[in-house]
Amino acid sequence: MHHDISLITTISVALGLALLLGFVAARLRLPALLGYMIAGVIIGPATPGFVADMVLSQQLAEIGVILLMFGVGLHFSLSDLMAVRRIAIVGALAQIVVATLLGFGVARWWGWEIGASLVFGLALSVASTVVLLRGLEARRLLDTVNGRIAVGWLVVEDLVMVFVLVILPALAGWLGGVPVDTGVDTGTEADSLALTIAITLGKVGVFVALMLVGGRRLFPWLLWQVARTGSRELFTLAVVASAMGIAYFSSMIFGVSFALGAFFAGTVLRESALSHRAAEESLPLRDAFAVLFFVSVGMLFDPGMLIESPGRVLAVVAIIVIGKTLAAFALVLLFRYPLNTALTVSASLAQIGEFSFILAALGVSLGLLSAEGQNLILAGALISIALNPLLFNALEPLQRWIRGRSSQARFMERSADPLAGLPMSTDLRKLTGHTVVVGYGDVGSRVVTTLCNEGISVVVAEQSRELVEQLRERGLAAVSGDAAEAEVLIQAHVARARLLIVTIPDTLRTRQMIETAHLLKPDIRVLARASGEEDAVLLKRDGAERVFLREQELARGMSNTAIELFDASVAQDR
Repeated sequence: MHHDISLITTISVALGLALLLGFVAARLRLPALLGYMIAGVIIGPATPGFVADMVLSQQLAEIGVILLMFGVGLHFSLSDLMAVRRIAIVGALAQIVVATLLGFGVARWWGWEIGASLVFGLALSVASTVVLLRGLEARRLLDTVNGRIAVGWLVVEDLVMVFVLVILPALAGWLGGVPVDTGVDTGTEADSLALTIAITLGKVGVFVALMLVGGRRLFPWLLWQVARTGSRELFTLAVVASAMGIAYFSSMIFGVSFALGAFFAGTVLRESALSHRAAEESLPLRDAFAVLFFVSVGMLFDPGMLIESPGRVLAVVAIIVIGKTLAAFALVLLFRYPLNTALTVSASLAQIGEFSFILAALGVSLGLLSAEGQNLILAGALISIALNPLLFNALEPLQRWIRGRSSQARFMERSADPLAGLPMSTDLRKLTGHTVVVGYGDVGSRVVTTLCNEGISVVVAEQSRELVEQLRERGLAAVSGDAAEAEVLIQAHVARARLLIVTIPDTLRTRQMIETAHLLKPDIRVLARASGEEDAVLLKRDGAERVFLREQELARGMSNTAIELFDASVAQDR
């Protein structure tokens, strides 16, 4: 009996080659998804040898899109975004405009139509969630202020792209693509466009309202009922079925994209107390289909373009790596954030990824973007993703070079900044024998609260300007800036402090703070936080009196509690 095994063949070859090339990429300290995309190029129609089934690959890619967007929604945190809303919202919107205009202008210069140029510019304006998060995690920056700003910035970009995916089909006919049939003829092009947009937004509005009102109650309740059965596979099935089902039925009933439906499926499931378990249980399946998504994207790429149109490829890479980077860099500095923050955020965003692919595919399906345009976007993604780790590795030497040679950079960081130093009204008696706390995150905020309750004077050094403003409104002494810079610790009066507490898990910057603090006050006592045992050894060697590791402190606390309970039980038995 002959069986059609094209699906099994496609999945087997795609995953096997992706594993091999992803492993090679990881060993070369490159993002693994670069290897996945190259695997797609190898099994695609543009290269000799085995060619995977393109139709099946695209359907598998759709499942990958659904699960990717479900994961984005599952991790979407409005509170995290609001914590950095001032810089993230304005900065992301401004950078999208700049990058879109750059791409639009270059495409028009090449002679492209307005619709193709607009889709092209938008696709170059949004960074990859996967690349950014994994890049920050690899460098232990995700829980830092710089990481939170970069993630908040990316969330705004993602939300803008979700809106673009919704509105672009309604504008397709007006932009020169395939018009959307609304079933209503108003007689004039302007009225038809307005009605099409109104109908589209109306459908999306009804869908969003149902999800936010009914979905927030129904799906978390459903997860609880399934969790009570105690079956792990049923719970995983419930999570995946919810994501796929909401994406499918929202598309069929309301006409919204699979991506938007999956995104809101994740946001409503996040409301459940089981959201962390949902994310954990569905992660292997999401990762597997994400790999297939990136492989299918690579299959669409024609490497011949690198030889046929090297000038255009270089222009695309320049917009992504140079144009976007400089725009983000300048915007962060204009918000008076430190040079370290500006460099980290701009390097994080100097690439494009999954939303760019989704938007490019939508543009092609609507007749707006040509195959050449899609190929240029894929080339830009491959090269920018490959270059991104190199940009991160260049951050520290570049920062030292800029500070050493550019007085203007130092001026832009600190001058005329009311948050860079303590207000003149600060009680000077509280600036002698006090404690300087670096970082006001989950750990730092608890430390500051405890010290204040004990009547100990505290000065907080924090990179987030929003947090510094909030602390000052509450009457606490706080300065804005990167405490790895001597100027920030000087403004916090560390030379007259008894104690320096560093609550951020950034070993390199913590070592710089310890060195500065001991230089300004040799007998100051330092408490520091470390991410691992090797880092703890380095910090102790640098002069930290005590270094705290999360695992050690948790083990110590549980052990002490166990001993107390054991002793109490023994005493009770007597």
